[in-house]
Amino acid sequence: MSDISPKAEIDPRAKIGDNCKIFPFVYIEGDVEIGDGCIIFPFVSILNGTRMGGHNKIHQGSVIGALPQDFDFKGEKSECIIGHNNIIRENVVINRATHYGGKTIIGNANFLMEGTHISHDVCVGDQCVFGYGTKIAGDCEIGNGVIFSSSVIENAGTRVGEGSMIQAGTTFSKDVPPYIVVGGVPVAYGGVNKTMCAAYGIDEKTIKHLTNAYRLVFLGQTSVFDAINQIKSQIADSPEIKNVIRFLESTEKGIVTKL
Repeated sequence: MSDISPKAEIDPRAKIGDNCKIFPFVYIEGDVEIGDGCIIFPFVSILNGTRMGGHNKIHQGSVIGALPQDFDFKGEKSECIIGHNNIIRENVVINRATHYGGKTIIGNANFLMEGTHISHDVCVGDQCVFGYGTKIAGDCEIGNGVIFSSSVIENAGTRVGEGSMIQAGTTFSKDVPPYIVVGGVPVAYGGVNKTMCAAYGIDEKTIKHLTNAYRLVFLGQTSVFDAINQIKSQIADSPEIKNVIRFLESTEKGIVTKL
């Protein structure tokens, strides 16, 4: 049984799980599913197409499943998928996808600080942190354990690999490979994210291999293609090195600081 304020406006078709707490002045549309144990604070709007897992906390003024801010949107039915155990703070906006059958996806145990905006068709992994006022444009892909500091802008169609950190005030329009720190104007490579690597249980030897791999990528006088071949021939293999190679080989936008 959920605790739902009579002052909340909830379409009777919406599916609300057990043990939820829904405060006054919450607005929930009909094509919405909310899992068990969620807490929805006052003045939150949860709109059509939202599919939310369990034990999420949605704070005041947030809008979940907002219509995509995309000129290609023609009113199609699409979804906004929210996983479990996320904390979504005040005035966060998450758009559903643009086209029929599309999905904006937020994984599990993410922390979205005040004023974060996640645009249409973005895919976010698990255990990410989005700092105050961070804006993620449409069609972006963000791996697990990524940290965005305050006021970061990620432009459309770009990717951030797992375990990376984007420093405050950074705007970027190319891919950020896994396990690194980037920031500044213009955006530049700032080294391997050793703190997050240690948190992931990556040993010191592998961290050194990652450092050497990225030295070839960012500090060598070669193309990314040649750097990949050098990594394959010179750097000891590991799951993390494989992840780096896969990411670099699949980039379409190119990577930060490289033409």
